[in-house]
Amino acid sequence: MSETNKFPLISGNLSLDLVNTELVSRGQRQDLLLSERDVLDWLAVIKGKNSYWDNQLSLKINERIQQVFVGILEMRTILRRQFELIADGNPIPDDFIAFLEKKIDKAPFTYKLMDQKLVPIPVGKAEDILLSYIAFDVLTLIEENKLTSLKQCSNNDCVLLFIDESGRRKWCSMKICGNRKKVARFQQRKSDDE
Repeated sequence: MSETNKFPLISGNLSLDLVNTELVSRGQRQDLLLSERDVLDWLAVIKGKNSYWDNQLSLKINERIQQVFVGILEMRTILRRQFELIADGNPIPDDFIAFLEKKIDKAPFTYKLMDQKLVPIPVGKAEDILLSYIAFDVLTLIEENKLTSLKQCSNNDCVLLFIDESGRRKWCSMKICGNRKKVARFQQRKSDDE
């Protein structure tokens, strides 16, 4: 299995991609980040999507992988709990925003011009840098009013989250859950006709 296939639904949002490293496969909940190696594999996938990532950050991460691993798992737990509440229609709590802002305080940003875009570059320990990027992503989703469009997949066996700006999307992915439900409905109709 290639690294990109191992981590489904690369959403373009670092925070959602992190939460979606927990999924259900064959009826069993699975954690795709069980080891430091898994976190490094996930970060390698994410790295390709982010222009700010340089070799210096990769070296910092490798040097502090134990702290990075612990920090990433703690952040994922908090994000999943908050994202599921938000997806259920609850307001975004002020203490969640304060938590995210504190993560950025530990690795404040400097900026570089890359490909004609001003890109925020955090400064600090590797784990603080990663958590700062994740917090920045969530705060950007809040600023753009996209987090209010957060949904959980309509497949009751699925735990993946996504942003539905159209207001009509039901599935995390047509390839994954959408097709499964279509096939199940077709099979049900077929057996009803027999």
